[in-house]
Amino acid sequence: MTLIYRLEIELHDNLYFATREIGRLYETEPIIHNYALCYALGLIDSETYSTRVPEEHSYSYFCPVQMPKYEQHLNPLNQQKIYVTPGRSLSHSTTLNTWKYADNRYHVEMQKTQKNIPSFGRNKEIAPESIFECFLISEKPLKLAKWIRLGKWMSKAEVKVRETLDVKVSTAEKEFTFPFPLNPLDVMFFHQVISYDVVNMPPVSLIKNVKLKGKYYRFNNIDIPAQMEYRFSVT
Repeated sequence: MTLIYRLEIELHDNLYFATREIGRLYETEPIIHNYALCYALGLIDSETYSTRVPEEHSYSYFCPVQMPKYEQHLNPLNQQKIYVTPGRSLSHSTTLNTWKYADNRYHVEMQKTQKNIPSFGRNKEIAPESIFECFLISEKPLKLAKWIRLGKWMSKAEVKVRETLDVKVSTAEKEFTFPFPLNPLDVMFFHQVISYDVVNMPPVSLIKNVKLKGKYYRFNNIDIPAQMEYRFSVT
């Protein structure tokens, strides 16, 4: 049995993360990375995860080091046969916020300074009421939180399960187009990727408008690549 959940995520706050930096402009792409969704949906902090990963790798309340551990955190999801696709925008708008700060070294290091030069930057953020959509694939039923936090500001968002289907993987391979964004590392091992558009964003750039060949799940009128799992190299 394979369950596929079609999730809608509606923002209730501005969503910000720096997809790209253009001079002093920090822009948020209207796509939510699947790594971020795993953390936000609470999949990383499940009981199964906590029994398999050392306590020092847990980010539940405090992160002692600024070093991501995606491989250690996401491999347990492979063992549980749980996978989340990146989220695409169904509808969104943006806001532009300007911030500034001053040179306050004398507060921190007690250094004398003759100048107090302000600096500034601007954030392009995704506005509240924007809606994203993604798929969650699992071999067992999951109970998902109604409210989650996303992005640098830990913005509040509402999760709605729009559809749940019990599907089977295709017995044959075929060429098909998947309109949602994908993580190329996760899909290239079992599928031949024929064409795509690149979305440059950290920590792994995504691809969209993907034409590929391989096995798939049929979810209503959408063919979803089967056998996707979190991978961290192309081999």
